[in-house]
Amino acid sequence: MSVWAATSAVIMIICVGIAVDLGGQVRAQQQARDLAAQAARVGGQHLDDSAISGRYPLVAIAQAKSAAGNYLTAAEVTGTVTITDATTIRVAVTDTYSPLFLGIVGIADLTVTGDATARVIRTMGETEQ
Repeated sequence: MSVWAATSAVIMIICVGIAVDLGGQVRAQQQARDLAAQAARVGGQHLDDSAISGRYPLVAIAQAKSAAGNYLTAAEVTGTVTITDATTIRVAVTDTYSPLFLGIVGIADLTVTGDATARVIRTMGETEQ
């Protein structure tokens, strides 16, 4: 085997490893965004009594934070839940991706993040009220 062939083989293995691990990191980041969106939706389902009386619906803050936090715990990720103006829920998720090939060269876990926002609205037909 020539030096050129051995060098080419090593370079190809490195390129494949980088492609696999970067793809895995992108997938993990997408999953973090998806989990944040789902947690925000779960929190947004917890409304106070204003909606029952016909007023604009507001988030039941304690219940919404608890529900979104429980969703993140069940998904085994860490995150923060923030509620602003009693109608908007923002969830930020932090997770890690463990590289398959880059770990061999000393690159440890990579942090991935994702965030999403859900807003509670009242509509009549397709028009926000």
